[in-house]
Order: sequence, then structure tokens, then C-alpha cells
Amino acid sequence: MKAIMMMFDSLNRRHLSPYGCTWTRTPNFQRLAEHSVTFDNCYAGSLPCMPARRELHTGRYNFLHRSWGPIEPYDDSMPEILSGNKVYTHLISDHQHYWEDGGCTYHHRYNSWEIVRGQEGDRWKGRVRDPEIPEHLGMFWRQDAVNRSYMHSEEDQPQAQVFKLGLEFLEDNKDEDNWFLHLETFDPHEPFFTMQKYKDLYPHEYRGPHFDWPFYGKVTEDPEAVEHLRCQYAALLSMCDTYLGRLLDFMDRHDMWKDTLLIVNTDHGYLLAEHERWAKGDPWHEELVHTPFFVWDPRCRIQGERRQSLVQTMDIAPTLLDYFGLAVPAAMQGKPVRGPLEKDEAIHEGLLFGVHGHLVNVTDGRYVYMRDSVPGNKPLYEYTHMPTHMRMRFTPEEMRTMTVAPPFSFTKGAPLMRIDVFPPAWEQASAGPGTRLYDLENDPAQLKPIQDKAVEERMIRLMVKLMKESDAPEEQFERLGLKV
Repeated sequence: MKAIMMMFDSLNRRHLSPYGCTWTRTPNFQRLAEHSVTFDNCYAGSLPCMPARRELHTGRYNFLHRSWGPIEPYDDSMPEILSGNKVYTHLISDHQHYWEDGGCTYHHRYNSWEIVRGQEGDRWKGRVRDPEIPEHLGMFWRQDAVNRSYMHSEEDQPQAQVFKLGLEFLEDNKDEDNWFLHLETFDPHEPFFTMQKYKDLYPHEYRGPHFDWPFYGKVTEDPEAVEHLRCQYAALLSMCDTYLGRLLDFMDRHDMWKDTLLIVNTDHGYLLAEHERWAKGDPWHEELVHTPFFVWDPRCRIQGERRQSLVQTMDIAPTLLDYFGLAVPAAMQGKPVRGPLEKDEAIHEGLLFGVHGHLVNVTDGRYVYMRDSVPGNKPLYEYTHMPTHMRMRFTPEEMRTMTVAPPFSFTKGAPLMRIDVFPPAWEQASAGPGTRLYDLENDPAQLKPIQDKAVEERMIRLMVKLMKESDAPEEQFERLGLKV
């Protein structure tokens, strides 16, 4: 048995033709939908990038206990379990967060791995003299300017190299059995850097400075610049579509559909001026957390159909373990998606999603309830054996707050370091967006929160239930003002 997971970063379902978009060019995503099952109610869970990938490995939420961080010593890692059961695992990625302090234990869980350098601010090429930075809107990092200067053609871009290596792996191993390929590109994450031929697919008038990387937060640019940035995203999305097509071509050419599971997914979406905001952050609206998800399973061979069952990132690890006939560890909260795939069978009553220390959110598919914290957002702790942030270690000031906490149900009897969240970037209650309730059936764009006491109480009960099932620390209920 063979399996491929093709993962994109920041892939917004509302810009894909299988999900109803008519202005972007994504024929290969449409082709994928025709050869697989398209899930209409897939959600992100732990956010953003590395928390999502920890969930991908462990099949459980981690944002209630930990911010951005590595795989912990007590974590069950799906690729490591596969490797330990004679399923060869290989990772190919240009996602630079894997090689940073807060992600450095993920790629070592595979039998082998290949990295492609140069995305975003990846500290790749060294240049002492300052690069020329063009007049621009939004962001333009020095290191990214250096990196781009080495990418003169499409073949030089990291995404192209990721797929080249992926096709090389498939060519070498297409006739072998028992392997899992995790193929992952950082695109279409910002900055939206791609070649002119993809930009030419989206002609528009723009006379402003360079703009392909927005500041996270409120939109301040004029409508012309907003349209331009959306076209920049669309251009990079069409590049993703092109390379997805090359993967599908290979599977067609070698008849891999008969014995190869294919999952195409993302970690989260992206705001392109919806809700008058760029990128991602609180509140985590549908454009960010309601994600595209496609599955081809050669065991049932269902294609060209859609499913309404709630599924989530945490279901991918159990799905892959189940596919290879392996037991799902008790600590995994996710479920194999074979039931939803074959019969649209419900496997979740509701789903949580969020960022550590920010709003905790819950959906049942009809409603989304966003719960803000009490004033001060306290108490709040990090629980870890691996005290690293995204690009740095915890500081001595943070570590001086450390106490020993008893084990959680999923830490295999191991106590943990409990460390104060310091300094809390969201310290003031006024910084939070406030508690909200949305009716997705009547307001899918989440333009107007509703007031419905009965629905809110029901969603609170669901949130508390799911948090308890996640063994959430007591202080999470306290900081959210929830009665247990």
C-alpha cells in the first residue's frame, strides 16, 4: 500500500474552482475533485503553521496546552509510527519553519527527508552588502530580497524544486510497496512571489509600488492595491495548480490510482481583505479555518462526490494509520475519515480551533462560537518539555517562572514544565475582538454576529465538553470565564 499527502500552506478554499470560485485559474484542483471526494466541512484545529503540523502528527489538539513549538518527547508521531511498522516515510518540503527552533523535531520523525531552501525569510544565502529593496507597500524583508535574487527562473523557485524532488521519489519508488510520501510546499503562503506568466493570467490596472506581502492586520490600502494583491495571490495559486497537475499526470501515467491513497490538504486559509483584514489572526473567520480537503482512497474508489461530515486536521494521522492497517493510539482524538468518505458518516459532534492564549472557538457545522478571555487573559501557561518559540529559545526570564506540573492524560506519565506566558502580547482585554456567535447557514460570510441565548448556551456546553475531552488545563476554563 502507498500513500501521498500533498500539503499546501495558506490555501483558501474560496479561491478554488471546486469550492465555487469562478475567477481564479485552478483546472487541476477541479480535476482532482473529479477524481476524489471533496469535503465541504473540513476545519483547521491548532493554529497556525507548526501547531497545525503537530496536530497532523499527533492527531490531537495542542493549542490548549502549548503555543508554537516542536514535537514533544511524549507525542505520538504518525510518520514515526508508520516507520516503526515497516512503512517507509519520506518528507520533502520547503517550509522553513521545520528547520527553526520551534519546529526542529518534526522532520526527524521520517525515515528520510529533503529540504528546499529559500522561501520567505529563510536564512539561506549570505550577503553582507544590503540588497536593493524596491519601493513597496506592506512588507519586504532583507533576507527575502537576498533569496529572490537567486531565483531567476521558475525552476529556481522552491515550489518547483519540491515537486521535482517529489516526482523523483515517485519515479524511484512507484513499483515498491509500503511507503508514505509527505510532499509539502510553503506556497501559496505570502510573499506571493511567482513568475510573470502566472501574473499574466490576471490582467488588471495597478500603478502603485511593489506589493506582494501585506502586513498582518487591518487593510489600509486603496481598492486598486487590494485588487492587485488578490491577483498576486491568485497568480501563486495558479502556479500551485500547475504543479499539482504534474503530480496528477504522474499518477495517471503510472496508474497509481489503483493502489495509492492521495490526500490534498492545507494548514489554514488566508484573508485577502475579507473582514477588512489581511492574512491571519483573531478572530479566525471561515476564510481561515474552513479548509479545502480532498481524499482518494483506492479501497473504496469513490470519486467526483462531496461529503458534508465534519472532519479536521487531526483526522489525517488516524486516517493514514488506518489505511496501513495500524492501530490508532488512544491519545489521538482524531478519527479515520473512511466512514465519512464512504457513507458521509458523522465522526464529530463538534470541533475546536484556535491559537494558544487567544480565542477558543467551536463549531458544530451550523454555528461558530468564538469565546474571548476575561480581562487580563490570565492565568495562562505553556506546558512543555521543549521550551522553544518559533525562532528562539525561551528566555531566562520565562524559565525563572517554571514549576513542575503533573502529567496530562496524553503525556505518558511524564510531568511537564509549566511556564508563565511572558510577556503576553494580548495582555489587555481591550485587545481582544470579543465573544461572538455566527450562524453559518444564514450568514456564511460571517458579516453579522447573532444574539441567541439558547444557541450560545448549547455551544458553550459543546465547547466545555470538547475541552474536557482534550484534557485542557483548569486555567483555560478560568481565563475564558467558563464554569466547569
